Amino acid sequence: MSNFSVAFTRQGSIRVLSLTGELDAHTATEFEKAIERCKTNGEFSIVVDGEHLAYISSAGLGVFMAFIEEIRSEGGDIKIAALQDRVYNVFDLLGFPILFEIVGTVEEATRLFATGPQ
Repeated sequence: MSNFSVAFTRQGSIRVLSLTGELDAHTATEFEKAIERCKTNGEFSIVVDGEHLAYISSAGLGVFMAFIEEIRSEGGDIKIAALQDRVYNVFDLLGFPILFEIVGTVEEATRLFATGPQ
């Protein structure tokens, strides 16, 4: 059984979702529920903190793709921060850096909401 959790914090008006463990087909539903909770609360500026994300499967990546269009249509975005190298490599291999801003720290990601793309 995979270990996975999502912790909710806030930096100003931005919701930070800190992922821990393995995001795969068995745990993707928990991540989906976290993003749904943000949407229900009207929180469309989201940073996903991957510092403690040890693994991501295609099912986990699919969650990002399932929500990005709707989040952006509400004037928000999902920015990704602090991925471990092996997890970043999966995102990179599938072209996610073209679709998502992926940066080194949560602080850098939250600043992007104020300043826009660099």
